[in-house]
Amino acid sequence: MADNGGMFTPLPLEGADLSWDPAWLEEEAATALFAGLQAQVPWGTHRIRLFGRWVDSPRRSCWIGDPGASYRYSGAQFEPHPWPEVLGPLRERLAAELGGPFNSVLANLYRDGDDAMGWHADDEPELGSAPVIASLSLGQPRRFLLKHRRDAARRLALTLAPGSLLVMAGRTQAEFVHSLPRSRRAPGPRINLTFRRILPG
Repeated sequence: MADNGGMFTPLPLEGADLSWDPAWLEEEAATALFAGLQAQVPWGTHRIRLFGRWVDSPRRSCWIGDPGASYRYSGAQFEPHPWPEVLGPLRERLAAELGGPFNSVLANLYRDGDDAMGWHADDEPELGSAPVIASLSLGQPRRFLLKHRRDAARRLALTLAPGSLLVMAGRTQAEFVHSLPRSRRAPGPRINLTFRRILPG
């Protein structure tokens, strides 16, 4: 990962390449971005294939990116929506701080604690063998879990507060899976933005 000037703190999880800034966006900026995304993003319900049948994802989502940055996961193909204006400055800042451009972002809206994300890895072929995933959290804090695919003792739990940025790089997606479990303590909405780069071809 590119040098970020010491803004991020490496997280202690053997075999993972994780960096975290719990206050990457100031509170006022995080609140304004949350409101802008709610207004500008065309939220929808993605249909995914789970255990051999098609189901609605337990959250609202939108795949956003440059033309041609199509993405396939859970048996479904997603073509990108255009970048909303509110994400322009954010995309430029991430590219400058992390040393490379992002051409797409998956936006997820968790309406309350019943919306969740099961165990998975962002390891689709179009992301390459060692993708950099920059995950920005807004709104309701939620608990985020990571665990090694084969060694149950290698795991980590984080509470992702609004404005926090988690960067997963290197072999993290190949060796680990992550989830956002349901929570009775999360009554409010949360938006998560996972910036990534879709490789050509």
